Amino acid sequence: MLFSYLATGQSLASLHYAFLIGKSTASLIIRETCVALWDVLNSAVMSQPTTAEWRDIAEVFAQTCHFPNCVGAIDGKHVRVLKPIRSGSRFYNYKKLFSVVLLAVSDANYCFRYIDVGAYGSSSDSSVFGHSHFGRLLASNALELPAPQNLPGTTFPAMPYVFVGDEAFALGFNLMRPFSSRGLSVERRVFNYRLTRARRVVECAIGILANKWRFLHTPIHFKLDTAINAVKTACVLHNFVRQRDGYNF
Repeated sequence: MLFSYLATGQSLASLHYAFLIGKSTASLIIRETCVALWDVLNSAVMSQPTTAEWRDIAEVFAQTCHFPNCVGAIDGKHVRVLKPIRSGSRFYNYKKLFSVVLLAVSDANYCFRYIDVGAYGSSSDSSVFGHSHFGRLLASNALELPAPQNLPGTTFPAMPYVFVGDEAFALGFNLMRPFSSRGLSVERRVFNYRLTRARRVVECAIGILANKWRFLHTPIHFKLDTAINAVKTACVLHNFVRQRDGYNF
């Protein structure tokens, strides 16, 4: 039943007629199954990478995106939900819809390395990132990133390993964003092109996620905690399928 819901986004009424069970029972099954899948798969397919694994991720970025010393791409997606009770306008986003934010960090194989789900839809990507568990780990240097090293073809200076994001994120020691689009020199245009080529992988990963688990195309008609658990479950299932079938499947 859970996979039928995640793959199609059917309403509880449709699940009620399809499986001949009550709507409350269907809701309970989906909620409990999502929690169980997240508990089992989270550590198996979305564990924190080691220093050696960060280097392997950077090598794939360098080979496929021609952006060295990159260990991940960051972006956010608004997931539509029903307006939570007594929430005011906190979940009301710029698209004039009620949503929670899925903040995702992806590698070059379109697998999620970190996710944070549940931030207010009215929050910006930069604010969500700053208050997320991943953002705090990055700020405290607790991600076990490799030591800075020279870029290919150079001998000085050593450059840190970085995550890449769009203009919504603030520039940091381990977080790279493009130059402003005004008055760009040729060198800065080339840099923006290379960075965008690396950053697009997280957008592609989110697109693959949403098209495989199509409940993300419609508002989630569950309570907020169940909706968050469903999104987290879809992310770990996305990783599980890609790792099982292969990245070039």
